[in-house]
Amino acid sequence: MNVAVAARPVLRVVEHHVLVYRRTWRGTIFSTFFSPILFLAAMGIGLGTFIDDANPEGIAGVSYLAFLAPGLLVAQAMQTAAFESTYPVMAGIRWLKTYVAMILSPLGTRHVAIGQLIWVGLRVTLGAVVFVVVMAVFGAIDPLRGVLLLPVAALTGVAFAAPIQAFAAAQKNDAPFASLFRFVIMPMFIFSGTFFPISQLPELLQLVAVLTPLWHAVALSRGIALDVLDPALAVVNVSYLTALAAAGLVASFRTFGRKLAE
Repeated sequence: MNVAVAARPVLRVVEHHVLVYRRTWRGTIFSTFFSPILFLAAMGIGLGTFIDDANPEGIAGVSYLAFLAPGLLVAQAMQTAAFESTYPVMAGIRWLKTYVAMILSPLGTRHVAIGQLIWVGLRVTLGAVVFVVVMAVFGAIDPLRGVLLLPVAALTGVAFAAPIQAFAAAQKNDAPFASLFRFVIMPMFIFSGTFFPISQLPELLQLVAVLTPLWHAVALSRGIALDVLDPALAVVNVSYLTALAAAGLVASFRTFGRKLAE
């Protein structure tokens, strides 16, 4: 089968999400455009000034702003992907039944699942472009090196989105989403190396942190941004995130197929 023909149904799903976003993008202005500026200004420059004064040698040999920014980039990718893969998926299956309408056309449940995942990747990349521009303006990264962080952010988003959309599709209501954000997303945001080296954690928590997908994303992003990338570790990071995305997509095929057939 011709690749273009096989991809066409998936592109129709992505097109749907793009058309919807054209009407709703104003509601994401703060989270996409202003949030990176405020967060980097508050944490990287505001708090970072005190941290740099207390640590003249810097964190990992660089200013706190330079240390924080690449980790915050992928942490935002995680949060964006988590949100876009929970409530919108629930809406598509149970509330608005958009996905139900899709499978009444020649589209299949796998097309819907893949299209949803691709859209999240695009949505995360859009936010990452803005974030990298802000990083460059603040002097936290060289603009050319910042471009290399865009695929890292996209991979991070897809790695989180795939299992989360599988989870969301299996739920009867949105009540479990609060627990997901409170007990999974937020702890990873705080303790996976975004704001400080995990070496400052107790040994057991260091091991837990290393097992989280966000730690792998932060290690990869920071290694590229600070030009201290360990090739062997980078292979592990990419493999981990890719495997998580693949496993999540397979799970999505099952949960989307089961729920949309009900």
